Amino acid sequence: MALPVSTQLKYWGFASVFFFLLLWFLGDVILPFVLGGAIAYFLDPVADRLEKMGFSRAISVTIITLIALMIFVVMALLVIPTLVEQTANLINIAPQLFNDLQAFLTDRFPQLVDDTSTLRQSLISVGETIQERGGQLIETVLSSVSSLINVVVLLVIVPVVAFYLLYDWDRMVAEIDRLLPRDHAPVIRQLAGEIDNTLAAFIRGMGTVCLVLGTYYAVALMLVGLQFGLVVGAFAGLITFIPYIGALLGGALAIGLALFQFWGDWVSIGLVAGIFMIGQVLEGNVLTPKLVGSSVGLHPVWLIFALSVFGALFGFVGMLVAVPVAAAIGVLARFATGQYLGSKLYRGLEPEDPEPEQDAE
Repeated sequence: MALPVSTQLKYWGFASVFFFLLLWFLGDVILPFVLGGAIAYFLDPVADRLEKMGFSRAISVTIITLIALMIFVVMALLVIPTLVEQTANLINIAPQLFNDLQAFLTDRFPQLVDDTSTLRQSLISVGETIQERGGQLIETVLSSVSSLINVVVLLVIVPVVAFYLLYDWDRMVAEIDRLLPRDHAPVIRQLAGEIDNTLAAFIRGMGTVCLVLGTYYAVALMLVGLQFGLVVGAFAGLITFIPYIGALLGGALAIGLALFQFWGDWVSIGLVAGIFMIGQVLEGNVLTPKLVGSSVGLHPVWLIFALSVFGALFGFVGMLVAVPVAAAIGVLARFATGQYLGSKLYRGLEPEDPEPEQDAE
């Protein structure tokens, strides 16, 4: 005999509370394992494809690991040093850029010289905020760099965790399936399949879109000659998973930097703007339809809300698990809505309408 619904809800409630408490207390401790699990989930279809080609699971995982290692070495030697250098230069030059902006606006809008001008007061307020927050940002970066051992440990543990999880992925899924409650196993499998489809479309599809667009933006901006093109391109590609935000913020930052660097050279400024316009066309008409599909199931507003809440509560780890949890909650909400629409609570107990009587002739 199955357990009463109230008892089952109690057990699942305890499990949910335990999950959130685990995120709350462990935090950064489980970061390598969350990253490793995300990488394994991302690469599992590749391993399955190699297995269908005739390779064993061990050989498939080894091939993937060797290719990933080669990519990491190339990135570490060529891309990462340049990215770090440009980021540091951008942080250092930010106050000068603001001063140049103030001088530029003052030359073209003389009313800014007036101390009582609202716009001038706003600029002064923004400048003070940048100076205050900029110092805090630099201190945070320096404190993070000082804990180099944590970064090294992260770089060592994450690949190891990803390797073993990827190797045992199918076995773990089968074991979890074996432990499902027998009465609810079909429904859980159905919901898990919908959650997997949503995550596959979003994480794997949008992850590939972010990678392609980030590479395109970075290479194109560097070819144009933008001073911080690699940083801007990487930033725009990284936040592309939020629709329109990546192109808007990245485009605004790139065009702003281009105005300072290429003022008077309108061709170069137009090229920078055109790069983001072409990127938007590629994303909307080619990349997203091909790699993500038309039905992702994660509304942008819901996604931003989940990222904000989980980031505020659990930090960086919370932001990593926000997308899977948001996808799961979305699927469960749609399932609950379907159950409600088919229940007596929604339909009521009204008797069927009587057949209309025919008028006597």
